[in-house]
Amino acid sequence: QVQLVESGGGLVEAGGSLRLSCAASGRAFRFYTMGWFRQAPGKEREFVASITWKGITYYEDSVKGRFTISRDNAKNTVYLQMNSLKPEDTAVYYCAGDPRTGRGFDYWGQGTQVTVSS
Repeated sequence: QVQLVESGGGLVEAGGSLRLSCAASGRAFRFYTMGWFRQAPGKEREFVASITWKGITYYEDSVKGRFTISRDNAKNTVYLQMNSLKPEDTAVYYCAGDPRTGRGFDYWGQGTQVTVSS
């Protein structure tokens, strides 16, 4: 069983930056694909970014060039650096782990709130 704990959310002005962290338990973390998702009020949860165990990254179009996902396997942690934040980035951000069993993202954190003021 893998537990994920996010941190780093908060209130920031438009144009500002935040870095989210997701600490994972378990030695298998290094083999997982890790992702960040977000859910804004009244909207469905959406994909933001992911990083494979080999370090290949994918981004949702609206965050390309502004957000960067990275991982530190020695620390069992995945990061989401968010720059040039916009009010429409306001959401609860979730970290997720895909153990590559074919079932997708099986493990989820509790979420961290990001609020961007205009």
